[in-house]
Amino acid sequence: MSAAGACAFCALAAEPDGAQVVFRDEVAFAFLDHRPLFPGHLLVVPLVHAVTLPELAPQLVGPFFERVQLLTGAVQRGCAAAGSFVAMNNEVSQSVPHLHVHVVPRNPKDGLRGFFWPRRRYRDEEEAAAVARSIRAELDRG
Repeated sequence: MSAAGACAFCALAAEPDGAQVVFRDEVAFAFLDHRPLFPGHLLVVPLVHAVTLPELAPQLVGPFFERVQLLTGAVQRGCAAAGSFVAMNNEVSQSVPHLHVHVVPRNPKDGLRGFFWPRRRYRDEEEAAAVARSIRAELDRG
């Protein structure tokens, strides 16, 4: 992982205090979004600093997206979701200048329409911790 100046995600990966971490290995770091679309909304970031997908080293693209795939399944199962929404921005609408993939659990008639996303905070840290535990349990199950 690069210090990459004042990158918030590099700092969070180095010192994850306060984050609900659900996954970390030598390639990627995943944690609950603090303002999720729905409970279980994850951000998956590569540990190597890259601002956009085109900047990610080619040899890391496959391993990184293998983690995104693994985490997407865990989110769906851990949140009892019918499906998921997986997305990333590259520069435009990218709130933190570090490549990150949103993995959002979805269900029919969940209210998510187009790009008007009703973001909300977790009720409290215990709710966030419980959602993170549920997803981690699914990762442990394989």
